[in-house]
Amino acid sequence: MYEIVLIRHGESEYNRQNLFTGWSDPDLTEKGIQEAKEAGKLLKEAGYTFDLAFASVLKRSIKTLHYILEELDLLWLPVQKSWKLNERHYGALQGLSKSETALKYGEEQLHIWRRSLSVRPPLLEPDDPRYPRTDIRYQNVREGDIPRGESLEDTVHRVGDFWVNRIVPLIRKKERVLISAHGNTLRALIKYMEDIDEATLLNLNIPTGVPLVYKLDDNVNPISRFYLGEPAEVQAKAQEVANQSKVTE
Repeated sequence: MYEIVLIRHGESEYNRQNLFTGWSDPDLTEKGIQEAKEAGKLLKEAGYTFDLAFASVLKRSIKTLHYILEELDLLWLPVQKSWKLNERHYGALQGLSKSETALKYGEEQLHIWRRSLSVRPPLLEPDDPRYPRTDIRYQNVREGDIPRGESLEDTVHRVGDFWVNRIVPLIRKKERVLISAHGNTLRALIKYMEDIDEATLLNLNIPTGVPLVYKLDDNVNPISRFYLGEPAEVQAKAQEVANQSKVTE
C-alpha cells in the first residue's frame, strides 16, 4: 500500500476578494500563510515526512509548500515545479468578482462555470494581456498547449498526464510525495483517480490549507482519502469555498 499527501494552497489575495484566479499570480494573505504553517504542524504531529515535493509555477502554491516544509524541517527537500499543476485556466473570467458575475449571469451559470466538467469559461483573446503566452514561465511550453481558458475536463487531461508520467513512477519506487496545488487541480486529480460522476464533482469543494491524504493500493488505485484536522473545521472551510458562487447583496 502507498500513501500521498495533497494540499490546496493557503488563502490568496484573490480568494480573500472572491475573484476568479486561474493562472493569475496573487500572493498569499496573512491568513493563507497561517493556514500553510498549520498544515505543516498537522503533518508533523501526525508523523508525516517526505522524500520530494511538487508545486505549480504559481507563487501561492510555491509559498504554501515552503511554509509547510519549514514546519517539517524539510526545507532542503527536492522540489519540482510544473505548469501542469497550475490552477484551471479561467479564461476571460480571471480577475472578475465571483459574486458580481453571479449577479450578472445567475448563480446557476456561475456554478456551472466553476464546477461542471465540460463547460469552458469565455476564452481570452490572443492579444489580451492576461494571456500567458508571453510569460517567461511558459516560454518553453508548446504554443498549442497554452490555454486561453479551460473546462475542468481539460484540466483533468493535463493533470492526469502529469500524474501518470511523473508522480506514479515515484510512488511505485516508494517515494513519499507531497503535492501543493490548487482547488481545481486537486478536483481534476480526484476525478482522474476515482472517476467520480459529474454530479458528485459539482459539489466537491476543496478547502484551503488542509492536508488531504490518499491511501493507494499496490496498483496505485485509491483505497481511501481523508483530511487531517478537526472534521467540523474542515467542513466549515469547504463550505466557505461552496459559498463563493452565491450572490451577495
